[in-house]
Amino acid sequence: MKLKILVTGGTFDKEYDELTGTLFFKQTHVPEMLRLARCTIPVTIETLMMIDSLEMTDRHREQILSHCQSCPERHIVITHGTDTMEQTARFLGQALVPKTIVLTGAMIPYKFGSSDGLFNLGSAMAFAETLPEGVYVAMNGRYFHWQHVTKNRQTGVFEEA
Repeated sequence: MKLKILVTGGTFDKEYDELTGTLFFKQTHVPEMLRLARCTIPVTIETLMMIDSLEMTDRHREQILSHCQSCPERHIVITHGTDTMEQTARFLGQALVPKTIVLTGAMIPYKFGSSDGLFNLGSAMAFAETLPEGVYVAMNGRYFHWQHVTKNRQTGVFEEA
């Protein structure tokens, strides 16, 4: 079984510019994360975009959907910013793609060293391989169906809606 990882950016892939004090995108950290995790499953990584999810539009979501529909893999993980992850999950879920699609992200950038990103990526990959067809959000060791997920902005965690 081969797994596809679609990269869209988000906090997952942000880096910190020490001179300006801003966060920016350079390249995805997913290959490094898989190497550090000693991942042995066959994975294909494709970077679709490197944007903050607050900048994501339905046009971006259509691009993600198109890649999900056209790729030969039946198990897909999408790295995504957490601010609009539920909207993208809803967009993809309503399209009824006959594959298992799991969106995941991070609350803290991977490059900060104390990120939840590595754990979330590993969990999302395991969920993508084992859950039935559908669209899910995976964060902090849990998964949620696209119709029943919300980000609690007070606690900073995803929960059942």
